[in-house]
Amino acid sequence: MPKRRKVRIVSCADDPRAEGKTGRIVDEAPPGELTAGRWTVKVDALLIGQVLCAPHEIRPI
Repeated sequence: MPKRRKVRIVSCADDPRAEGKTGRIVDEAPPGELTAGRWTVKVDALLIGQVLCAPHEIRPI
């Protein structure tokens, strides 16, 4: 997924409060071993910061 792509978070082991919310991928490159293959997502919610989501936890919108 390219950076800044809008996604829906279908589940999130990093922060369950993000489930069902939308956000944008902020990674400039595909995730690697540093993030255990997870994307960094800026959640569109006031009290939730960036979360790490596995590819199966997000869907493009």
